[in-house]
Amino acid sequence: MIIPDSIKRQLETPCLIIDLEQSRRNINGMQKVVDQAGCTLRPHVKTHKMPFFAHLQREAGAVGITCAKVSEAQVFAAAGLDDIFIAYPLVGAFRINRAIALAKQVKRLILAVDSFAGAQALSAAATAAALNLEVRLEIDTGAQRTGVLRQEAAALVAALIELPGLNLTGIYTFKSLIYQGQATTDNEKAAVEEGALLKQTAQEIEERGIHLKDISGGSSPTGRALAQTGAVTEIRPGTYIFNDLMLCNEGVATVQDIAVRFVATVVSCPRADYAIIDGGTKCFPTDQPLHSAPFNYQGYAVVEGKEELRLDRMNEEHGIITARTGKTGLSVGQIITLLPLHVCTAINMHNTVYLLEQNTVRIMPVQARGMLV
Repeated sequence: MIIPDSIKRQLETPCLIIDLEQSRRNINGMQKVVDQAGCTLRPHVKTHKMPFFAHLQREAGAVGITCAKVSEAQVFAAAGLDDIFIAYPLVGAFRINRAIALAKQVKRLILAVDSFAGAQALSAAATAAALNLEVRLEIDTGAQRTGVLRQEAAALVAALIELPGLNLTGIYTFKSLIYQGQATTDNEKAAVEEGALLKQTAQEIEERGIHLKDISGGSSPTGRALAQTGAVTEIRPGTYIFNDLMLCNEGVATVQDIAVRFVATVVSCPRADYAIIDGGTKCFPTDQPLHSAPFNYQGYAVVEGKEELRLDRMNEEHGIITARTGKTGLSVGQIITLLPLHVCTAINMHNTVYLLEQNTVRIMPVQARGMLV
């Protein structure tokens, strides 16, 4: 991604700029792999949070979209996305009430459950609204966050299908780079294990006479390999649309595939060994710990073209750039670009982004930013 100086001078920093053509290449590349595997793609829109990009994904062949929160889903539904999976347990009347309203507006809404208590609340609301809500059961395949334990899944499904107002059509999981219960850097092993665990769980459920329409899994590091196992009907990667340094380190992208850059201005150079840029923790995400295995990141973003520089300290409005050589070589007013470690949280830090296409830029709001409910 090359940003001409004439474009850089048009930007108000700190900001994010997205290469639209590279994004399209990333969209089409994932879709091609999934199509060839005989699987379907339901991308997670938590990465871009913009209906514009969701429409590009649908036009390329995605069957629908995945959201994290019901408020996020409402933004995309208002923009015409009508096949939505909210892959997060809807616990709390305020969430359920929003989902009931949303179900009346879209062609297909799939909700998530991972407990009998949560399913009972959905059932009661659906019955009161005279609706039949489609649901999937989340399975824990090693990430140890939401999801029922695999050994309890079949029994829970048997109980869920007796609840009125609910139509259980599938199971899903998020596992990412976990193998035999531990973090791994081996995408292939993680994906193959994910497929095997989901297939085994589905078989145990179907042995009770319960048919599952959908078996859904996969993330950007594992999605391609998981689709090729034939064990799932759908994958739900998100980050692949833009890529980031995490995916590069995880072996499924290169720096050339990254479609997003931070752009910042050097505002102060008090000493030769450090410089200050105009973005701090309100601009750059800090969700990836530094100096920790397995990837041992040295900074919160990588200064492009200057491997000796690191963004390794920040406060709210200041980013401190240091140099391994002891001299940054930066000057006041200089505009620099930086590569994001984790692009999903990077996008969510900004109200707007710049879209770059054929050496022109335009501003686009991040419409689902801050949708937390």
